[in-house]
Amino acid sequence: MIKCALGMLSLSLLVTFAACNAPPVPLDDILIEKTFVPEQCVRAVKVGDFVRYHYIGMFPDGKKFDSSYDRSSTYNVFVGKKQLIEGMDKALVGMCVNERSLIKIPPHLAYGKQGYGDIIPPDSILHFDVLLLDVWNPDDGVQINTYYTPPTCSRKVEVSDFVRYHYNGTLLDGTLFDSSHTRMRTYDTYVGIGWLIAGMDQGLLGMCVGERRMITMPPSLGYGENGDGSDIPGQASLVFDVVLLDLHNPRDGITVTNQVVPKSCMRKTVVGDFVRYHYNGSLLDGTFFDSSYSRNRTYDTYVGRGYVIAGMDEGLIGVCIGERRTITIPPHLAYGEEGTGSKIPGSAVLVFDVHMIDFHNPSDNTEVTVTYKPEECDKLTKKGDFIKYHYNGTLLDGTLIDSTHSYGKTYNIVLGANQVVPGMEDGLMDMCVGEKRQLLIPPHLAYGERGVTDQVPGSAVMLFDVELVEIEEGLPEGYMFIWKDEVPPGLFAEMDKDNNGEVEPSEFTDYIMQQVNDGKGRLAPGFDAYRIIDNMFSNQDRNGDGKITEEEFKLKADEASHDEL
Repeated sequence: MIKCALGMLSLSLLVTFAACNAPPVPLDDILIEKTFVPEQCVRAVKVGDFVRYHYIGMFPDGKKFDSSYDRSSTYNVFVGKKQLIEGMDKALVGMCVNERSLIKIPPHLAYGKQGYGDIIPPDSILHFDVLLLDVWNPDDGVQINTYYTPPTCSRKVEVSDFVRYHYNGTLLDGTLFDSSHTRMRTYDTYVGIGWLIAGMDQGLLGMCVGERRMITMPPSLGYGENGDGSDIPGQASLVFDVVLLDLHNPRDGITVTNQVVPKSCMRKTVVGDFVRYHYNGSLLDGTFFDSSYSRNRTYDTYVGRGYVIAGMDEGLIGVCIGERRTITIPPHLAYGEEGTGSKIPGSAVLVFDVHMIDFHNPSDNTEVTVTYKPEECDKLTKKGDFIKYHYNGTLLDGTLIDSTHSYGKTYNIVLGANQVVPGMEDGLMDMCVGEKRQLLIPPHLAYGERGVTDQVPGSAVMLFDVELVEIEEGLPEGYMFIWKDEVPPGLFAEMDKDNNGEVEPSEFTDYIMQQVNDGKGRLAPGFDAYRIIDNMFSNQDRNGDGKITEEEFKLKADEASHDEL
């Protein structure tokens, strides 16, 4: 004897029934044969619930008399309130969403002896192939299931906050009706002020950035009896799988956290300072968008002058050199509703991890700190002196730039001759042999906006530790050569060895070098002697004919406009 097998659903089931010729077996009560049971059953139908389901109505011989599928609409009804035939009212209790059952109902729990018009004869046993799609209760509120909580949560969503989140929206049976992910952009809105359906307005409250939750809501808190007119049917429960990416309030200012302040902080940034800093920039959910480190150079700008976004302008005030801080900036103090296109979305909160490398003010001068001074300190450096000194030069973050100690010799210059940066000349003035100083030199007195390629970054403050080793006294300003004693009488005649009334370059050079070698005169120290003498000769050769006559020859005391004898 061949038994009648129950298939999974619909057409296959009808074919199976049609193939069975056995007469219907009398039923005393409903008979439920489950053809599909979902793995999870979050909620089962109870008396008083509202359900949405699809069905095919058949007689025992497989003949169809009705189908919700044919109408392209679910059957929506309250259970246990006599809005259904008694057998269906009873059979739906305990069903889960996505469960499928073949329900056999005897006549006395269906349409009985009267039947139903020309459709259902009297005393008919009815079979219903039912697929439950939705269940909710008028007393239901929003149901929240948080399935991921971030390790830190400094702030939660409150009424009037502005949020950016991604979501997948499904019906209770899992049918997808919308997703922000497919549009590749977040949903951005205010919370709790009526810009969202009521269930979402409630479901987003209390979320942390990075949190993921399932928000389930009955139709009364979703799209109600009419649905949305396209993808969401009327009386549908909605399920939103939400991840919160961003959160701020229009009243927010910047916040500064995670501060690491160096032990010594002689000065903090003020409005108008020029700063050099490194940063990593990310969105509130940790998405990276920019970094100065990746460009291998600091970001250099004035603060408090509108050269950077308002939140950064504010966040960079009161910072020490070497300090690290995290500056969180709401969008109205950053890039606003428009964002910057591909990297920073509109209405995004920005997080900058900042490391202050150095700063200065255009009005700054060289700062001199004496670290050691010998007991005897009478002879001090002045303009024109030839000095020898050691130094270590670094950036403010400690990066070594150069050191004379690595060469094993001093650095030698003439003070006031523009042989070093202006800040170094300032710092070496009025110094005695053996003295040690620390010089803090702003970039406009050092290497300026361009710096030195591959050595000193542009706009860098320089720090020099210097030690004066030797001083050779220079000549009075404007002099290239001076006599140690009185000027010899008949000076021109002494130079004119051949007594021809003209002094040629060789005669002039030989004479001056003889005076220096005999200790009678002194050339300006630190320069090439022959270049100085050539310059002296040029000053005396007033007509530029390559020789000096007695009429052209004048001493310094007689000619204030020339640097000469």
